[in-house]
Amino acid sequence: EGDNLEVLKLLQTAYYRKVKMIYIDPPYNTGNDFVYADDFADPMARYKEVTQQTTKSNPETMGRYHTNWLNMMYPRLRLAANLLRDDGVIFISIDDNEVTNLRKVCDEVFGEENFVGCGVWKRRTSSAMDQSKVSTDHEYLLMYHKGQFLPFAGYKKDYKGYSNPDNDPRGPWVAGDLTVGMNADMRPNQYYDLVDPKTGKVYHPSYNRVWSYAPDSMQKLIEEDRIVFPEDTSQRPMKKRFANELKSDANPFSTWMSEVGLNTEGTRAVYTLFDDKSLFNYAKPISLIKTIVSQVTGQDDIVLDFFSGSATTAHAVMQLNAEDGGNRRFILVQLPELCDEKSEAYKAGYKNICEIGKERIRRAGKKILEEHAQVTMAEDKQPLDVGFRVFKLDTSNLETWDATPIENEQLDLLYQRMNSMI
Repeated sequence: EGDNLEVLKLLQTAYYRKVKMIYIDPPYNTGNDFVYADDFADPMARYKEVTQQTTKSNPETMGRYHTNWLNMMYPRLRLAANLLRDDGVIFISIDDNEVTNLRKVCDEVFGEENFVGCGVWKRRTSSAMDQSKVSTDHEYLLMYHKGQFLPFAGYKKDYKGYSNPDNDPRGPWVAGDLTVGMNADMRPNQYYDLVDPKTGKVYHPSYNRVWSYAPDSMQKLIEEDRIVFPEDTSQRPMKKRFANELKSDANPFSTWMSEVGLNTEGTRAVYTLFDDKSLFNYAKPISLIKTIVSQVTGQDDIVLDFFSGSATTAHAVMQLNAEDGGNRRFILVQLPELCDEKSEAYKAGYKNICEIGKERIRRAGKKILEEHAQVTMAEDKQPLDVGFRVFKLDTSNLETWDATPIENEQLDLLYQRMNSMI
């Protein structure tokens, strides 16, 4: 619990280059209350001010509208980069307001060459009407790696469509395109008639789609029985692509995340855990976090979220551990921002967001243990660890440095005091 800028500084010693994955869902720059307007000269005083729910607005009319938000993000990303392992990956949820600016900042912090992709996921189904008649129903997920990039896990191929109708000894295959999108003027050596040696039938290429191979290479494929000739010469011959010759048994992770749930999934999860009470709106869906955690982490890795909100990341990590037997650990950081006294969360006894997050981890952990108790016993696995510790940011025990020049008499007194202490 605490201002994540200060907490990230404290984490540098114990977790320097030890975190495999970072996910953050920072406050979007919507011009509303802005609780992370840092005062670098006196961060602890600012922290106390913020936790008393003293917020400031960052309206679009301000000349530093984008600058204020980026000044908040930049030092946090710098510190976060230090915590990532050499094969670490960071994911950042963001919307249209700052996605272009945030990408420039990340290019500087993580390196433009370390940009992995910009994911897109549909966050709602109902359209929001505005004057432009354009409804923004999506959000983005910026992805950067630290430098020593290890591929995403991808999705296991189901080999649907592969078969072996001709009993080829090389095993199941699927018919693949044998042309390339080039015209005859660009690739004249690949614009020729193809003849089936068994039937003598002739197949003509399209002027705008020539064969993928020159005649000699194509002849070799025919001799190796890798070309499938259709009965109808108006159709194209195809190439056999064998399952056992694929470079990978996984399909790539798509930046269009159609398999991820909507924001309503996240809101509903919190609603259900807290006995049908609406304590936290717009929580990210568990499926989003669980998907990316499963893509880049091993079973013993550390996941960090320093804008943890309702603790969706913790819930997702515990859920994934239960499903694959992992022992991933999470570090969450959240400012104890006070709940509005009129909110349902405050009326339910939760004074700040941290209290909601802690209770969610407890309830989610209990539910996951109950759901997987029988599986654990049947497979003789170690019980799932859903415990966690809570640390709270405190004031420093170091005295504030006073740079005011001191007189000789004061200097003598200071030396005397130091000698007496020795």
